[in-house]
Amino acid sequence: MQELTTAWEALGYGGAMVYPLLFLGMVSIVIILDRAVVCYRSLRLPASMLELVETYGFSWNELDQELQKLALANAYRRFFSVIASNRDQPAWWVESRAGDEAGSIEKVLSRGLWILETVVTAAPLMGLLGTITGMMQAFKVIGGAGLVAPTQVTSGVAQALISTALGLLIALFALFGFNFFARMQSQALDQMERLGSKLVDHIRLDEENGEPRPGDLAPLATREKRATR
Repeated sequence: MQELTTAWEALGYGGAMVYPLLFLGMVSIVIILDRAVVCYRSLRLPASMLELVETYGFSWNELDQELQKLALANAYRRFFSVIASNRDQPAWWVESRAGDEAGSIEKVLSRGLWILETVVTAAPLMGLLGTITGMMQAFKVIGGAGLVAPTQVTSGVAQALISTALGLLIALFALFGFNFFARMQSQALDQMERLGSKLVDHIRLDEENGEPRPGDLAPLATREKRATR
């Protein structure tokens, strides 16, 4: 507790640039927490579903059952559901719809990351600006009337050092958060692309084998009914 009190008192010597830097720090924390919740809810892929998709000749009904177990906000459920619901369409159509859904998922996962990227660049520059103003204050005291006031000089130097350190600290915090979530997003999209290709290949296999698909059941029943007449 004593360390926190001392640190808070030290921030008071940082000058006016401390407040916008603290604002950037709070914004970074909020975005990182929000992205953590989104990734936890959206990027959970059960091992049973992963094993099912990678199994040759799996059943679409089993995939539908596995999808129902996932939350509506789950990115894998959204992506696989688009493929499963359009499996009676040509493979090129399914790939197009899956690509559109992947783009929508990418927008959800990357929401707010541009702010973290901006903080990474802006925080050190704002800290540098505080450094310049603090040193200007120290030099002004030194050159004023040929007198040196040690307290005022050290106050200016403290302002310069504190704003620089705070800006770098916030930038590092935002950088780690940005890189972590950007990598998670990239890995998730790569896995969706890989598993989605397997599902589309399964659709092509059904087409080559001539197996009836959901869209073909009604015409098939009609043909059989006509044949019996």
